[in-house]
Amino acid sequence: MTVRFTAKARTGMIALTLAAGLAVSVTGCGGGGDGKPQASASKSSAANPSTQDGQSAAPLAELQGSDGLLLQITSAQRDSGGFVTVNGVLKNDGAGTVTIPSALSGNETEITRNGTSLGGATLVDSQGKKRYYVLRDTDGRPLTTTGFSLLKAGATLAVFMQFPAPPASTTEVSLQLPTFSSGTIKISG
Repeated sequence: MTVRFTAKARTGMIALTLAAGLAVSVTGCGGGGDGKPQASASKSSAANPSTQDGQSAAPLAELQGSDGLLLQITSAQRDSGGFVTVNGVLKNDGAGTVTIPSALSGNETEITRNGTSLGGATLVDSQGKKRYYVLRDTDGRPLTTTGFSLLKAGATLAVFMQFPAPPASTTEVSLQLPTFSSGTIKISG
């Protein structure tokens, strides 16, 4: 009889633990209760960067693209691992939906086979006379925002690109992206 009671108690505790875990998961999703997903805080903070994130209120640079596209660079942060991560917001200032140009991915086969990305971006260190290309992971995927194809009128998309870091003495570089004007940005960190 005690074995049966122990088995029932154990089953009840497992069910209670699972129910509590599911309740916490559902609460963490943040749905509005009407079946429609709500915008997350990370999207709104990416579109409106705060100074707490190490990003200035005014963009470091604005690069004009084709068909009303605008890339606002919000930060360029050097880290201790020898990388520079450039963050920004891609915006459609045009009147209609824009198809993102495939040229943004660059022309390297290894990058283009992974879909639309900002893999064609480069940092140019004119002082050191070097060009830095977007990094790739071990599978050849660019370390940048990927998988976007359309941008509706007025819409924004938070983007990032990661590059090898130029020498610590280099604090300003030029960011170049196919079909966009280039812009000079200051590296922090």
